[in-house]
Amino acid sequence: MRALLSTIGSRGDVQPLVALAVQLRELGHEAHLCVPPDLREWIGSYGFSSTPVGPELHRSAKPGAPAVPVHEGRKWLMPDSVAAQFTAVREAAEGCDVLLAGGALQFATRSLAEKTGTGYAYVSYCPMTLPSVHHSPPPFGPRPSKFVDNRTRWVWDAQRWDGHVGDEINAHRVAAGLKPITDVRDHIFGDRPFLATDPVLGPWPGSDELDVVHTGAWLLPDDRPLPPELESFLDAGDPPIYLGFGSVRAPRGLAEALIGAARSLGRRVIVLRGWTGLALVDDAPDCFSVGEVNHQALFKRVAVVVHHGGAGTTTAAARAGTPQVLLPQGYDQHYWARRVEALGIGHAHPPGTPTADSVTAALSHALRPEVVTRALSLSAEIRTDGARAAAERLVTTALGSTY
Repeated sequence: MRALLSTIGSRGDVQPLVALAVQLRELGHEAHLCVPPDLREWIGSYGFSSTPVGPELHRSAKPGAPAVPVHEGRKWLMPDSVAAQFTAVREAAEGCDVLLAGGALQFATRSLAEKTGTGYAYVSYCPMTLPSVHHSPPPFGPRPSKFVDNRTRWVWDAQRWDGHVGDEINAHRVAAGLKPITDVRDHIFGDRPFLATDPVLGPWPGSDELDVVHTGAWLLPDDRPLPPELESFLDAGDPPIYLGFGSVRAPRGLAEALIGAARSLGRRVIVLRGWTGLALVDDAPDCFSVGEVNHQALFKRVAVVVHHGGAGTTTAAARAGTPQVLLPQGYDQHYWARRVEALGIGHAHPPGTPTADSVTAALSHALRPEVVTRALSLSAEIRTDGARAAAERLVTTALGSTY
């Protein structure tokens, strides 16, 4: 079997698909990926082929650079985006038995699966992105009144999708000999979407619209050793505070605020440069700058993980048993901040520009003994077999076989 795994998201959207591809390969099947161009080299390091789609995303995280919208922006809801996806995914889908769409902005994947008669599946990385009366839709345009019930909000959410891209998708469908659709969002989701979240961290509350396949998070194994210089830094003192925003643009002044806060608490700091280029404020020996690194190994050796609230980083820190401080910037990150608070394994920084005082307060909360104990206890509950379960289900979708 050959599967196409397609997304236009950032590293946080692509990495779970690589985890799924690894599991498919272990089951004796083949995977090809359709991803943004600046992630192809990284994917190739795992031995997978890929087809580019969309813009390069690294530049969107640089301070002062114009944002390249991935989830909430309007550029990816324009007609040329729909056309680009139909072209790229059509090319990538040749010879595939099943197509999987990662993330809600996959406008072409299901239509092309329908055209070629191949299996189709959709995956969400956060419960709040799938319709349920138990929560509101993610931010998308103006927020409705707080007095509107969730069911009505999801109806409005569907209408916004139709208004933004319905005509463009239907134009391509008609050109391909397919019937027009009347509900873009539900067409993309399908009847049985995957939910790739840990059941403890991101539980599915249920829905009267969808039969969700909740697999657990799709975790990519990482056995890379930590760099020798980082090992030496870790061994030289107490566990430091980690700061990383990955492929997300960080608030201005965050590194300065975090380092000032950590020093006021007598803590050392590790700063992940990431796509945003976070930098140290000086060359003092209590701080260490690092690039690409094995989070699974590093997070077990730090005192607190400070991050933006992406699904992958939240899960990695929870699995490591390390308290977290989240500074959510948008989309699903506020959901993960609420979950970390509710589970008692960390703290959500309040809205607004972080300062040394506000970060100190957040770190002090996360370092409380009861939070440290709870984070370590919950780590034993995090599942690690989600990608395997999804791979087996995807093979069943494509071939009708069972495992």
